[in-house]
Formats: sequence, structure tokens, C-alpha cells
Amino acid sequence: MDQRAWPDELTCRRQVFRWLTRYNTVRRHSYCDNLPPNTYENHHTPATPATTLEHAA
Repeated sequence: MDQRAWPDELTCRRQVFRWLTRYNTVRRHSYCDNLPPNTYENHHTPATPATTLEHAA
């Protein structure tokens, strides 16, 4: 983040939250083969088969 003075605490908190969200979910990470974590997780998480409920007799 840039070094700057924020006009108030709420603005500062919002900007820090936005930066952390991007850093943790969108930014490419070397441990994820240079993919964003969300993309890496989607590619490496096995699909869960649909389950069906059987009616009790």
C-alpha cells in the first residue's frame, strides 16, 4: 500500500480490508504455481458428488 495519511479510521480500515482481500485471494502466489489462491483451489479441489436422500419407509 502507498504511504499516506487516511482522513479517518473507517477509511483506513476499509482500504486495509480491500488490500488484504486482494492479497489473500486474487494476487498470484508462488506456492500456488503462480496462480491466485482461489483459482488454485478451484483446480485442485475434487468435485463433491451429489448426494441423494432416500425416503424412509
